[in-house]
This record gives sequence, structure tokens and C-alpha cells, in this order.
Amino acid sequence: MSEKPQTGEIFGIPYNFERPSMKRLLSAYWQPGEGMLTKKPFGIGYTLNLANWRSWIVLGVAGLLLYQQQSGESEADADGDEESSEPVEVMVE
Repeated sequence: MSEKPQTGEIFGIPYNFERPSMKRLLSAYWQPGEGMLTKKPFGIGYTLNLANWRSWIVLGVAGLLLYQQQSGESEADADGDEESSEPVEVMVE
């Protein structure tokens, strides 16, 4: 029985199912001089290259949005508005 390839591309998306080493994991996330996205060390697709400044902007925006969502949920709990959780009837003519 023939073995399936452990690495390659399907429809232009890279995959790698070889057992990752620590060196390969670290080098996948830190590649100076490369673009913002690099091939994942294990799995399917791409990951952020932390040596690129654009990746840090993406992480900062994602963290800011997560913080904003969490603070919005806690403010809604603190207000105690029962009416906001009730369904609203909408009439369309």
C-alpha cells in the first residue's frame, strides 16, 4: 500500500502533517525578511510571521476588538437592563 504524502499543496493551500520539531516550530513563526504570512509548521494553511511588523498590527487590532467586546458585555451586565434581552416585535407593511 502506498503512503500518502505528508506535505504538499491542495488548491494552492499548503499542508504539513509531519511531526514538528521545536526548531521548525520556532522558525515558522519568526522569519525575518519574509512576508506577513508563512506556511504553518503543522496543519493546513498559513500563520503570522512575527518578525514582520504588520503581524503585530493585526494582533493588536484583534486584541483591541476582543477587549472592546469583553468590556461591552460587562457593561451590559452591570446596567441590568432586562428590557434589552426581551424580543422586539417589528411591523412591516
